[in-house]
Amino acid sequence: MTSKTFGQGKKVIIIGAGFAGIATALRLKAIGYDVTLLERLDSLGGRAQVFERGGYRHDAGPTVITAPFLFDELFELFNEKLSDHLDFVPLDPFYRFHFADGSQFDYRASIEDTLTEIRRFNPDDADGYLKLLEKSKNIYDVGFKQLVHRPFTRVWDMVKQIPALLMLKCYKSVSQMVNSHLKHPLIRQAFSIHPLLVGGNPFKTTAIYTLIHYLERRWGVFFCMGGTGKLVDELGALMQRHGIQIQLNTDVDEIVVKNKQATGVRTSSGAILNADLVVFGGDPETCYEYLLPKKKTYRPSIKKQYSMGLYVLYFGTKKLYPDVAHHSIWMGPRFKELLTEIFDRKAMSEDFSLYVHRPTATDKSFAPDNCESFYVLCPVPNLQGGLDWDKEGPVLRDRIVSALEETILPELSSVIEEVFWMTPEDFAKDYRSMHGAGFSIEPRLTQSAWFRFHNRDRDVSNLYFVGAGTHPGAGLPGVVSSAKVVEELLTGEEVGSGG
Repeated sequence: MTSKTFGQGKKVIIIGAGFAGIATALRLKAIGYDVTLLERLDSLGGRAQVFERGGYRHDAGPTVITAPFLFDELFELFNEKLSDHLDFVPLDPFYRFHFADGSQFDYRASIEDTLTEIRRFNPDDADGYLKLLEKSKNIYDVGFKQLVHRPFTRVWDMVKQIPALLMLKCYKSVSQMVNSHLKHPLIRQAFSIHPLLVGGNPFKTTAIYTLIHYLERRWGVFFCMGGTGKLVDELGALMQRHGIQIQLNTDVDEIVVKNKQATGVRTSSGAILNADLVVFGGDPETCYEYLLPKKKTYRPSIKKQYSMGLYVLYFGTKKLYPDVAHHSIWMGPRFKELLTEIFDRKAMSEDFSLYVHRPTATDKSFAPDNCESFYVLCPVPNLQGGLDWDKEGPVLRDRIVSALEETILPELSSVIEEVFWMTPEDFAKDYRSMHGAGFSIEPRLTQSAWFRFHNRDRDVSNLYFVGAGTHPGAGLPGVVSSAKVVEELLTGEEVGSGG
């Protein structure tokens, strides 16, 4: 553990109180920095906001918790235990898949139960799954345990990893890796969807992301009782107990740079807050475009490919749906063709696939008695597609409600209430996400590690980046791990993966 006197007497300002900003605040406080965390919204959490409507509660952002040890570590930094404050409940199945032909596949918590499910589709794929899992473990041992928390600020950092990446065939896509082990088309779909959970097209996302299979198998899939909003609340209380200054409703207009050093920030109220270093926890391109003086600082010139947008539909039901899993993946009739239209053509399709979150499967506090709370996420084109979301939003709502009513939520149209939604325009406005993308830039090989936005600016040496757009990437494990990368850059000491 790095000495708590390392940052003594030094002030750091962190912009953005999402999970990445919170984790960075805690890690830097633990090594002695005087930390101030700024958030333009009126509550902590970034995209992990909480909506309350008519007695229903909804987590606005992330709902799946994997690699729970990453959150244990944040409490352990201050000799506290997460379990004294939070209850992480393991889920089984991890996900339930509903395919367009009416078939259902449960991705179960145990290997044997998962194999039993696979054999219903194709007995030969059971052995293929075990081989895929073995491959995933090999990639996990390198990609997660060794590389996730490592800085990639020099090209040599990337070059040194090329032999390992070639050996693990990470030049392949996730889909190519999965398809080389599994044959049934629906089972291939089920084990290829993970990149979509971090903003990637499985047919273009580097196969290094197949490590998620082993990550889930090694640690499980969890739900935090009270939701991710409760997790944010307890992390906020942890920060307050240990003297981290938190300023909500504080928007930053500029990162002040003098002689290639960040000296602090200027808020929208005109206040100047001085600092020895600045950490930006939002979309890096937003920072470069709007917060840095354009003529005085280096600006990455390589055009980035951004993730898809998200349409998120929230509602309650005056009816119980006990047969619906906590996490459901509702697959449309097309897979690759649909993703091509979303990612490449940036066009709305006649069909869609959905992620359905039913927190009341595990935590009844999310809805009134004998009611359910639902969150339905639909991948859509980001704002580069030029869609009119004032028009598309209500149309997509009706299409989703109709599709769910015909399949897993019978009578939905007659029991649904408190309906509202978010579109890519809301992501751009509320979270300042470039192009309204759901997960910043895509996790392609050419946008990973050194090719991603760097965790330390090339020109302003005391300006750092954490979050989905920088290394190691999107998803809760990725953004929380980005705080470790910054800690390692500051201390020069290796911060272990814990896994």
